[in-house]
Amino acid sequence: MADVHSTEVRSYNMSRVKNGNTKPEMLVRRHLHAHGFRYRLHAKDLPGKPDIVLPRLRTVVMVHGCFWHGHEGCKYYVVPKTRTDWWLNKIGGNKAHDIATTAALQNDGWRVITLWECELKPTTVADTLARLTTQLQALRNSANLTQN
Repeated sequence: MADVHSTEVRSYNMSRVKNGNTKPEMLVRRHLHAHGFRYRLHAKDLPGKPDIVLPRLRTVVMVHGCFWHGHEGCKYYVVPKTRTDWWLNKIGGNKAHDIATTAALQNDGWRVITLWECELKPTTVADTLARLTTQLQALRNSANLTQN
């Protein structure tokens, strides 16, 4: 099926799609800062430019959109009915990039925590952020023990 927009209009529309500072990412960043965690954003010197980098804990947090990263079994990941092959190829490429990025980071000694957009919705955000804080506190405590 042909696209309902011209190439120029479609290109403009796609250029408006945010790829950083999204609502889910901002939620996580505000939470981490409020709990005393300091971080870097989109570190260009690391594979995949992770969303949130906690250098002292040697940990990165990736905040994935369910649609763009193909979150299997999630109600927010629905393959469009038009240009299905193109979308499957696009999302498949994103998933392959995520796997390669995670492997490269782990090979460099980084811990990778992935949070999904659906985990940061109003009904689940408190549990997700509490779990993240607990995980990072444990890393912080073990780092403090090894430094003393």
